[in-house]
Amino acid sequence: MESLGRRLAGLLRAGDLLVLTGPLGAGKTTLTRGLGEGLHVRGQVASPTFVLARTHPSESGVPLVHVDAYRLGGAAELDDLDLDYEGSVVVVEWGAGLLDGVADSWLDVVIERPTGAGGAVPVVEDALADEALADDVAAADDVHDEPRRVTITAHGPRWAGVTLPTS
Repeated sequence: MESLGRRLAGLLRAGDLLVLTGPLGAGKTTLTRGLGEGLHVRGQVASPTFVLARTHPSESGVPLVHVDAYRLGGAAELDDLDLDYEGSVVVVEWGAGLLDGVADSWLDVVIERPTGAGGAVPVVEDALADEALADDVAAADDVHDEPRRVTITAHGPRWAGVTLPTS
């Protein structure tokens, strides 16, 4: 997932929006970590589950904004974060359906992790209510090298004619 993120980062510029979808432990944060490496951001890219959004400055001056929308109640709460969509590369985990009208171009990245592959990810009714468990779940894809199927769907004029990397 990190390798895919690094390859994808080479195509990104200010104003790009990525919406990541996948189950807990699928590799959304790991993909974002690879994006951060490819964009040469300063500091560690970690899950923003409890702070909702983190901005990572980069050497190029275009920051990576990493959002975890899992705990947000809707599009209005995402809007309240006052994200710089035009001047940043914005990655929103769990953002499907929350970003309508935000941008005329974006990438939907759907990560599928086969059930039963490798080790099991703990499943609890409210996994993110327990910070230690949430950290374990977020790190689960680092522990288990499992195959994933990643589908990247480009929307809008920004991506016309651009060849996207494959998993």
